[in-house]
Amino acid sequence: MATFEGTGIRNLKLRGGMYYWRQRIHGVQYSESLMTDDREVALKRMVQKVDAVKNGTGLKEKKMTKAKDISSESIDYWPQLKVLDCTIRDGGLMNNHKFSEDFVRTVHKALVAAGVDYMELGYKADKKLFSPDEYGPWKSCTEDHLNRMFGEEDPGIKMSVLVDIGRTDEDDIVQADQSVIDLIRVACYIHQIPAAIEMTKMAKEKGYETSINLMAISTVPEYELNKGLELIGKCKEADMLYLVDSFGSLYYEQIEDLMRRYLGAMQHGQQVGIHAHNNQQMAYVNTICSAINGATMLDSTLDGMGRGAGNCPTELLLGFLRNPKFHQRPVLEAVEKLMVPMRETVDWGYSIPYMITGQMNEHPRSAIALRDSDRKDNYVGFYDEMAEM
Repeated sequence: MATFEGTGIRNLKLRGGMYYWRQRIHGVQYSESLMTDDREVALKRMVQKVDAVKNGTGLKEKKMTKAKDISSESIDYWPQLKVLDCTIRDGGLMNNHKFSEDFVRTVHKALVAAGVDYMELGYKADKKLFSPDEYGPWKSCTEDHLNRMFGEEDPGIKMSVLVDIGRTDEDDIVQADQSVIDLIRVACYIHQIPAAIEMTKMAKEKGYETSINLMAISTVPEYELNKGLELIGKCKEADMLYLVDSFGSLYYEQIEDLMRRYLGAMQHGQQVGIHAHNNQQMAYVNTICSAINGATMLDSTLDGMGRGAGNCPTELLLGFLRNPKFHQRPVLEAVEKLMVPMRETVDWGYSIPYMITGQMNEHPRSAIALRDSDRKDNYVGFYDEMAEM
């Protein structure tokens, strides 16, 4: 096999299910599709192409710039990309999950009409820890409530819920054939991975699709992340692993590196997803960057509604993806009808306090508290307080 200049095996890039060869040779950047999704075949073709360039026997007409390569691909769409809208779940963190049933039905109707793949309804939180007197029904998502809302007919979209390690009673997770829920997403921090794997195995045994959502990844030391990815990669019961930028602190260069590591650790063909927060107005960019680098599950919310700075907006994401199965208009209708009025009483989205916590790689709870106070626009004072911590 030829010896590659530059970055070796990293010259292989997986995009839209196809491998691409990208390499700088003698000062010239080459980038070309290898027209296969088989890694071994791609390696052989890459060897042939590198040898041809170095021997001067061909491919000169294939020279192109990186920018041109990326631009040419943007006119197509990748059918394997799926969108999970978590407005009711993540947005519920801003109003204690007290969405009305009419609100949720309207969101549901819009997502079905828009062709979105999954709708996340909320949490499966233990009511002994989260009282119904304080939290709305979407904090605990009981089967009785879900069946009354959606159980009479095919909901037309896959449903998911999030379960937090240490905050969920496993007995509340019934057999999948008795529930409208399709996907159980297990949220955990790096030290909770063993417990998350056990919860995932339980959910898979009950018939659900499963995901492990590894939170606050921007705070995890590299050696811990490597071990955590190894453990999850061995878990065949996990269908997906999510990269969660909980603090909105990551930049796309970090996303590229993390995606490579996440995908490389998966030993059973698990999908990788992205859940981004918008503290630095990077949620959309990082979501797209993740898709370009191999993520196939993309989280978003209507009008970006989510905890603190919010998330990647669904309406923005659908427009970028270009898949004809997606339709923006129903989402825009829902944003106009639901989200614009809600903004009068609920505060979410980019603001300077969230920017400060994102750049400092801190949990946004302090910024949320500031925005809920009578000094919500005291940016300099908040900056000084955070800098002294």
